[in-house]
Amino acid sequence: MQNNKLYVGNLPWSMTNDTLREMFSQFGEITDAVVISDRMTGRSKGFGFVTFDNEESAGNAVRAMNEQEVEGRKIIVNVARPKEESRNGGGNSGFRPHRRSY
Repeated sequence: MQNNKLYVGNLPWSMTNDTLREMFSQFGEITDAVVISDRMTGRSKGFGFVTFDNEESAGNAVRAMNEQEVEGRKIIVNVARPKEESRNGGGNSGFRPHRRSY
């Protein structure tokens, strides 16, 4: 498990990749910072990920930044967990009969 990648939730809607990187750069070298956006609208989904080059920097960032207020919102910072597969193996592999519209 990667303990140097952080989930950052409840971000202000104005947050960009650059401002996210800037906000966490005081804790160490960042290899990636991304605010997740909706594919259709391009608008922020209100969360993102910050990846540090080492676990110590990531741990310091979690302790210092979790529940801090940023632009009126209390952000959530913790170690990112891998995306879980759904019970049927993740995907639309289940049988779906064709539906006709009459």
